[in-house]
Amino acid sequence: MTDAAHPDPARRRAVAAEIRAACLNQGFFYRATFKNHGVSRDVVDAAFGQSHAFFGLGEEVKRSIDISKSSNFRGFMALQTESHDSTGKGDYHEAFNLGLDPSLAPDSMGVGRDSKLQHGENLWPEAEMWDGAAQFKSATLAYYSAILALGQRLFPLIALALDLPEDFFSDKIQHPAAIMRLLFYPALGAAEPIPGIGAHTDFECFTILKQDDVPALQVANRRGEWLDAPCIPDTFVVNIGDQLARWTNDIFVSTRHRVLATPDRDRYSIPFFFGCDHDVVMHPIPTCVSADRPNRYEVMTAGDYVHQRLSEVYAAGLKGPEGAEKVEAK
Repeated sequence: MTDAAHPDPARRRAVAAEIRAACLNQGFFYRATFKNHGVSRDVVDAAFGQSHAFFGLGEEVKRSIDISKSSNFRGFMALQTESHDSTGKGDYHEAFNLGLDPSLAPDSMGVGRDSKLQHGENLWPEAEMWDGAAQFKSATLAYYSAILALGQRLFPLIALALDLPEDFFSDKIQHPAAIMRLLFYPALGAAEPIPGIGAHTDFECFTILKQDDVPALQVANRRGEWLDAPCIPDTFVVNIGDQLARWTNDIFVSTRHRVLATPDRDRYSIPFFFGCDHDVVMHPIPTCVSADRPNRYEVMTAGDYVHQRLSEVYAAGLKGPEGAEKVEAK
């Protein structure tokens, strides 16, 4: 994203104008080849390689870091323990969730105490159970750190796209609620088709997605038609989430999308959900409200909003493997 940091303000505003057009109309855009987005191909390849290795492990290792053992939605989620589908069958994927790690931001622990959602420890496999545990953690955090930096470079462009000063979001992403997921969609074969993820919108400000070459992602247009969003080599897909749509008073579009069933091949992807600091109170952005367009939403903290949404979707996963209720997430 060379132009995002270009010394010429006109170049930066030109990129912001492209982003604004996408955010007003589709809510999705492909962004940057590997030549200019600043994320090493080696870092991406290592993260996907370790994702393959992790999901290939036996249930005992994966269940040792089950999400039910976390107080903040971190850890492993088994097949069909998450549901975006009104049929209640559950989404057909496995997941590993992580957030801002103490090793990357040691001063972030304890931040967000006034919010229902806080930073906390990630869950990692123990070396005693998996001799690849250290390599898995290292590669996953390297990717997380690289995409965190990419997201931070996007925020000034989004500010410009909203006719705000470039640094408008700077003090709001000091300890960002950035959640990353490794996702595995097993091939269904001849089994009954079950969506990888049912139709939904994302929760945070925006999502930065890297997907493999197995086609399954679809995006709904304004007419409700589903359009394929194929993998374009060396490219990330960026989409607006509900938090930013809410913050902009629905000026920016949070678009419904889904992942179809994958009958013939396994599919892997890594979405990175970038939100602002938990304690940020989402008063409507000044350029997005007027006498003719009053604020449409209850004002609340970013952490409370995302906690509410996560609790709804992860209800099944917040029970342990034996079905015991998990303590309330904090």
